[in-house]
Amino acid sequence: MTGYLLRSALAGLLASMLPVAAFAYEQQGTSSSGDYLAGRTAAKLRDNDLASGYLGNALKADRGNPILTEKVFLLELSEGNLPVAETYAADVLKFNSQQRMARIVLGLKEFRARHYAEARRNFEESAYTPIGELTSWLLIAWSHAGEGDLGQAMKALDHLDANESFANFKTFHGGLIADYLGNAMRAEASYRKAYEETGTSLRVVQAYGNFLERNGRAGEAEKIYRSYLEADENPLILAALKQSVAKQKPKPFIASPAAGAAEALFSLATSMTDDQSIDVALLYARLGLPLATDRAVFETLVGDTYSDMKHYEKAIAAYEMVSANSPLRSNAELEIAVSLQRLGRKDEAIARLKSLIAREPQNFDAIMTLGNIYRANEDFASAAKVYDDAIAVITTPLPGHWRVYYYDGIAHERLKQWDIAEQRFRRSLELSPDESSVLNYLGYSMIEKKINLPEAMDMVKKAVELKPNDGYIIDSLGWAYFQLGDYEQAVTQIERAVELLPADPIIAEHLGDAYWRVNRKLEARFQWQHAIDNEPEPEDLKRIQGKLKDGLPDEPPVTPAQTGSGNTNG
Repeated sequence: MTGYLLRSALAGLLASMLPVAAFAYEQQGTSSSGDYLAGRTAAKLRDNDLASGYLGNALKADRGNPILTEKVFLLELSEGNLPVAETYAADVLKFNSQQRMARIVLGLKEFRARHYAEARRNFEESAYTPIGELTSWLLIAWSHAGEGDLGQAMKALDHLDANESFANFKTFHGGLIADYLGNAMRAEASYRKAYEETGTSLRVVQAYGNFLERNGRAGEAEKIYRSYLEADENPLILAALKQSVAKQKPKPFIASPAAGAAEALFSLATSMTDDQSIDVALLYARLGLPLATDRAVFETLVGDTYSDMKHYEKAIAAYEMVSANSPLRSNAELEIAVSLQRLGRKDEAIARLKSLIAREPQNFDAIMTLGNIYRANEDFASAAKVYDDAIAVITTPLPGHWRVYYYDGIAHERLKQWDIAEQRFRRSLELSPDESSVLNYLGYSMIEKKINLPEAMDMVKKAVELKPNDGYIIDSLGWAYFQLGDYEQAVTQIERAVELLPADPIIAEHLGDAYWRVNRKLEARFQWQHAIDNEPEPEDLKRIQGKLKDGLPDEPPVTPAQTGSGNTNG
């Protein structure tokens, strides 16, 4: 799922504390230093439950240690142990009254109890950084909504005007609050503005469509649902559209102040997708879960966050929590399969997907994912069959379907079924003409086969224009020049590719080949050795070792070179 385009702040909230904690605790000289060191190592690896256990044991031996207390608080929160985290939060504030996350945790505790004034006091204490201000004023606004005070809620949101990056948050939550408090005119104005500015946002589309349906404008709602689905067949939007077509009036998108606070946390968590802020995203997802009306949305968010953190076992556990009657359950099954594949449990992944497809034979995403798993495991015959099945499911091809034709083309090309592969690649480009990966793959393959060379070169050049810093695509252009005998141009392009991807063995091999053809043989051998040092695949290694020993043939080849497959980036 996607939220707003905020990319913030709070770099390494958890990890940044480690050096300080190490120094502070190691000065104590306690007998539980092993627990501390093990916990610190686990925290660095983001194994938070293990870290929490070790550091909790260390804290028992040194009760009141402020650094350990704060660290265990954050770890317990990241694992979703909210009652325990709330206890630690109170302890943390005894020695650090402005600890931001502790204030948010205790503020939300008061919020759930509808003690809105006390909740605001905690939130205000945490509003001393940009992300703290954004979090606090959104939650403060919803606390005023809980008291039925639209004016004060909007005044709280006005504080977000100080940072232009917060504008979309203000607009969207202004609409949600006005809608919740029954001011339809103000709600519609905000929803419309949010949709005009961020119409690709899942939650904006859901909320605006929901509002339109409840106000007797189902046709308009269906229009925005269908527009969204042209790019992303999201199960929540599909469910909303199905309900609208069936003339079933939906419940309000936000039915309580608590659900509004949860939505604020969801907006924030989904905006923190980079490695620096993903730990905080997990904390916000955990905090939103007990407030949420639709728990499946947050359980999916927790799963997605763990997946991004490469904690696939925990991701699976989160996805398993999604209710069987939720529109997101099929997505959860799909994501579980992907996580199993990443854990090396290919057979389980395939079995899970086959079971899902048996229940939902029209589930395009599940069919695609099964094909991708076969392709990742180089079972191209099975992949091609599955992709062919996926294409058969499509009734009206849309731009977003370019991938299935592309992946199917790759599978057929690897099976040496070029006629089918070329047809698939060209259909992919008909749907989405500027996909650099397709242009690169098709153009390079045509050059290798000496087919329509001017068109092929134009494709590869266009791919480079679209992705000027993609080393693989630039290597393909250089290798294309090599295939056509323009070795000087080949050197120019492949040198640039090596600068971008210095550790890729095939690109280094290509540069060696190009150097050899322009009589820079010492440099050629250096590049071939560099390719070997970068651990190529066994079949590639044998070929490169032969070049290092014997060089290339004295005369330029008159047929497409057999010195590697090129970088088709497929």
